Amino acid sequence: MRVQILGTGQLLELQRRLRAAGNENIRASMQRRVRRAAEPLQGALQDSIRHLDLTSAGRKPGKRGGQSPTTRPLRATIAGAIRISVRNTGAGAGARVWIDIDRLPNDITFGLLKQINEGKVRHPVFGNKSRWAQQNASPLWWDRTVRAHTPRMTREVERVVDDVRRRLN
Repeated sequence: MRVQILGTGQLLELQRRLRAAGNENIRASMQRRVRRAAEPLQGALQDSIRHLDLTSAGRKPGKRGGQSPTTRPLRATIAGAIRISVRNTGAGAGARVWIDIDRLPNDITFGLLKQINEGKVRHPVFGNKSRWAQQNASPLWWDRTVRAHTPRMTREVERVVDDVRRRLN
């Protein structure tokens, strides 16, 4: 799950001109401004997963239950793994917002993240693989948040590219 803002033609051409000019201040400023354009999306994604309702049918009458075997909050853990990176060179020039799988515990996999985004999480009850439960969530939390922020981010990155182009001329 990641999002990339890439204006490959404009950014690549601009990066080539920046390297030729050798002005590190302009390059650093551009990278900082592109990162700032992506930061509201990162915050919105983190808020979205933190406040996402995961509901289930609940326990049936007479069934046993108990405390969760883990004290780690699932949604806060996922929110903490949402990252931003900005690259100024190569074919991947632009901003990228993604969930860093390496920052998640081993039991939170890409498959689980995909299930949460699809709106249905199926999992074994307290690790018992002979009993399964399903929890429902608001579908497409990642996709909707990205779609809502993409026009603003695109405008901001275009503004940054235009400003840098003006400074180079």
